[in-house]
Amino acid sequence: MYSRTVLVSLQKEIVACTRCLRLVQYRERIAREKRKQYRDEPYWGRPLPGFGDPKARLVIIGLAPAAHGGNRTGRMFTGDSSGDWLARALHDAEFANQPTSRSCNDGLVLRDAYITAAVRCAPPDNRPTRDELAACQGYLERELALLDRVRVVVALGKIGFDAYLAVCRTMGVALPRPRPSFGHGAAYPLSNGATLIASYHPSRQNTQTGRLTASMLRAIFRSARRGITRH
Repeated sequence: MYSRTVLVSLQKEIVACTRCLRLVQYRERIAREKRKQYRDEPYWGRPLPGFGDPKARLVIIGLAPAAHGGNRTGRMFTGDSSGDWLARALHDAEFANQPTSRSCNDGLVLRDAYITAAVRCAPPDNRPTRDELAACQGYLERELALLDRVRVVVALGKIGFDAYLAVCRTMGVALPRPRPSFGHGAAYPLSNGATLIASYHPSRQNTQTGRLTASMLRAIFRSARRGITRH
């Protein structure tokens, strides 16, 4: 109960964050200008906390909210194609109750899974700066400290992968040698008892070019399911 209460408090703190001027200006400008197809919808336009099961054994770390996805809907991986790709894969592995992620009120429930990100505001061109990543790192550290049942971490994309490795170093988690390197499907057991699995991010840049296929993403989360079942 204590961890759940502190997690909710942390989520509220994240939503109120204004640390990075460039990101504040960008997320708010996108929320004002909107994309034509969403012009009649309100935009969230604020930082996004993680969401999911506070007792999760699986944590998914993405890059950042999409400008017209999470920055619009107010929930990570929601309202764009990346969200639907992820929801389908999670549903297939029984981590989600439905295969779509369209809005905060769509009924999506994560089971034994929690979704978070390296950066909490939509960055221009999906490219956060080193300082912006550093400013958000503390939030990820505190989330992971509260999610104390985690057995598998799936990093979607190299930025999410590197963000988790940075958190491990800060939190005193010993990394394998040689240092883990990003590659789709690569898995690394860590000294904290968790396994880190790398995956290509389900961005359009990857899914529309065939670099990441639906079967490839399903395989990642089936592997995650096997990983938490073994513990």
